[in-house]
Amino acid sequence: MTSTTPVTPDIRLVVLDMAGTTVADGGLVERAFAAAAAELGVEPGSAEHAEQLAYVRATMGESKISVFRHLFGDEDRARRANTAFEKAYGDLVDAGLVAPVPGAREAIEELTGSGRTVVLTTGFARVTQDAVLAALGWRDLVPLTLCPADAGGRGRPYPDMVLEAFVRTRAAEDVRQVAVAGDTSYDVLSGVRAGAGLVAGVRTGAHGDAEFTAAGATHVLDSVAGLPALLAGAR
Repeated sequence: MTSTTPVTPDIRLVVLDMAGTTVADGGLVERAFAAAAAELGVEPGSAEHAEQLAYVRATMGESKISVFRHLFGDEDRARRANTAFEKAYGDLVDAGLVAPVPGAREAIEELTGSGRTVVLTTGFARVTQDAVLAALGWRDLVPLTLCPADAGGRGRPYPDMVLEAFVRTRAAEDVRQVAVAGDTSYDVLSGVRAGAGLVAGVRTGAHGDAEFTAAGATHVLDSVAGLPALLAGAR
């Protein structure tokens, strides 16, 4: 663990990303993107495909429909790509290709047991988020899960989902009592923009220390499994 800021002592609300942070999906995003690209006629192995895949990797954590709007331009093409992506990802989830990040469920349960409220967020559509939660047996693990549509349609790097969690749960009196953790720079940036008191990047997913630091992370953890100890004051 690396840290640039003392731990905020009174964290009451913890907002955690799913894929790459609490959920290990083994690169399913890239596999599902291939289906979306094929739907729009982008040939695998082409320069266009490689360029688009590089953008998908760079923007991990962002709302997927926003990514497809950037890649394919008009709204109809973006929605076609997004539908194909969500179906492909859902099929991979149904095939049993997702699992918890080691220690993630235990960390969530420990955070909840310490009196904190935990919310799970994603850049996927609600149907995909629900499929992942069902596959893991996590439907009742936390009191609230959010996708971009639940926060007015804007996903990361906007702060909307973090602030939606703050408003809906009423678990904290001040945004500085919120902790945000995720595996991408977009997760970190959304937490910073929301004014969260602790914003941690985790090294189990898409991005690394340089991206986290550039986005303003207060801490970097090897895994979300280390978050309870951090909040308990371990250094």
